[in-house]
Amino acid sequence: MKQHPDSAAAGNTTTTTPGLTTDQEGALRAVAAAFAIDGEVLAITPLGSGNVNHTFLVQTAERRYVLQRLNTEVFRQPELVMGNLQHLSAHVQSRLAEASTSWLSGRRWELPQVVCNRADGQAWHCCASGGFWRTLTHVDDARSVDVIETRSQARELGWGLGVFHQLISDLPVDTLADTLEGFHITPRYLEDYHRALVRTAVPDTDLARACVAFIREREGFVSVLERAKARGELPLRPIHGDPKINNMLLDGESGAAVALIDLDTVKPGLLHYDIGDCLRSCCNRLGEETLDFEAVHFDLDLAAAILEGYLAVAGDLLSGTERDYITDAARLISFELGLRFFSDHLAGNRYFRAEHPDQNLHRAVVQFRLTASIEAQERELRGLVARLQPA
Repeated sequence: MKQHPDSAAAGNTTTTTPGLTTDQEGALRAVAAAFAIDGEVLAITPLGSGNVNHTFLVQTAERRYVLQRLNTEVFRQPELVMGNLQHLSAHVQSRLAEASTSWLSGRRWELPQVVCNRADGQAWHCCASGGFWRTLTHVDDARSVDVIETRSQARELGWGLGVFHQLISDLPVDTLADTLEGFHITPRYLEDYHRALVRTAVPDTDLARACVAFIREREGFVSVLERAKARGELPLRPIHGDPKINNMLLDGESGAAVALIDLDTVKPGLLHYDIGDCLRSCCNRLGEETLDFEAVHFDLDLAAAILEGYLAVAGDLLSGTERDYITDAARLISFELGLRFFSDHLAGNRYFRAEHPDQNLHRAVVQFRLTASIEAQERELRGLVARLQPA
């Protein structure tokens, strides 16, 4: 769910959503009305560009809400997702009320709140067609970006991830359900890919053949974080799971980071999954959907700004050994996402929504180009991380 300050209708006049039939509009209004929102629904508009769930912005006279239909093919136990959200919300609100959160320095930070349904007070609603829906409060006066615009913005994105990690750092991992078993366990994605190769012939194209070769050359690297975890070098912690660039909201006026959204993937994991995902999504100035494959480049200056912001807030959470794996995490998560995109392309685009048959193939190529750029600058990135370590 991506949020923009000017994306909702204003005033007290009910509007019709372009692109929706009357029946679709009526069904959405009925779902929204099932939740304990304040006021009559005035408008419902599509929101964001997510690849998994369907998301809408609901406008009432009183405030805005985010209405979302969860993809139950991905989240097969959506009730556990909502349980995690409620548990996370209670914990974060408690932490925000503490005087000890001095690293916030009085700055604004918000977490979308779950709105329960009117019928039985559950955190979700199942519509007549079987859809699993939820409603969250909207973070107003904030926006997301798909590519970084300035270095100071990069530092804010890193700072925001650091704030989120600090706020959940004392949340016991055994209180969170694992809603996506195997998520970010790269060796499992490699196994899925091998199964896809058995079931499906690789398309006879230069791009597809290049992807196969790229993956084959890096199969020995995919267990780097899991081996470190098994050795006890990287502990399990609560994580966001998907802190890519457009899941961080920035204040519409000041540009300061104010919220991290799309919390479905909150679960036990490694902080490196989050740090790696943040770096790989923020340090590609061309974004995930570019077709200019040769120009894809991992920007070290942006990486420095992100890590400066992150470590300024959350540096005390990481041991020296954990910091040493940051470069590996950036490389691995870029590779992992490319592997997932390519596997989904082979499987017929079942997981990531695609507007055309080759979109996930193109997305895979972008991530593999980014991986190669990180590899070419590995020494420089390790040096950068080392310089940012405390004396």
